[in-house]
Amino acid sequence: MAVIGCGTSWFMAQAYAALRESAGLGVTDPFAASEAFLGKARGYDAIIAITRSGTTTEVLRVLEAVKGRVPTVTVLGDADTPATPLSDETVPLPFADEKSVVQTRFATSALALLRAHLGEDLAKAVQDAEAALEVPVEKEWVDAEQFSFLGTGWTYGLANEAALKMREASQSWTESYPAMEYRHGPIAIAAPGRVTWLFGEAPDGLEGDVTATGARFVCHARDPLADLVLVQRVALERARARGLDPDNPRSLTRSVMLDG
Repeated sequence: MAVIGCGTSWFMAQAYAALRESAGLGVTDPFAASEAFLGKARGYDAIIAITRSGTTTEVLRVLEAVKGRVPTVTVLGDADTPATPLSDETVPLPFADEKSVVQTRFATSALALLRAHLGEDLAKAVQDAEAALEVPVEKEWVDAEQFSFLGTGWTYGLANEAALKMREASQSWTESYPAMEYRHGPIAIAAPGRVTWLFGEAPDGLEGDVTATGARFVCHARDPLADLVLVQRVALERARARGLDPDNPRSLTRSVMLDG
């Protein structure tokens, strides 16, 4: 199976693909829609497209190119869009079709749906997400100069998404890496006044290595998807502190629709 998306949806595709493969359900490849290799040689049995707007040009191009050749299922926020007639099946999530340019609710809802489809019990994740809406956003996080987000397996997609949220909403300097790769160079930017935030369990020795740089190491026991909710709140507070509009970031639109 291939899973495609753009931006946030691509990062949710990364998380789902890792979960599906680790569950033993078959080869699952995540692609940015603009870079999807979906030729006959790949032999995919199906393609899942994730798109909040249903109008993103790169996703529509893929759906059109494979129509009648590879079965497609599209998870989308607005069913009354061009993605629906191009898809063999759709899973609309209209309650998550937010007005903000920056995705939050649709991303977490789409990944929760896909996790449930894999047979996961999400009771703890839901409980943790509710708690993440209430925990204090620390001033140190709001004031931090830089964030590095880390993940392992499916949480690497979450790390990529967390970094994107910070960039979009608050114009922050953020980076993201697989947790075990962080010590292969990127840890050089860790320093006092900066934050290294890990989704999921920490590899042995990583916390000590980060702490030794003077950077703040953050790793919570809650479900990693719920921890992404907390990062969304941090991005919101950083935007407010800088006088920015987190719903309408500069140079961005709700959907990328290309000419031609």
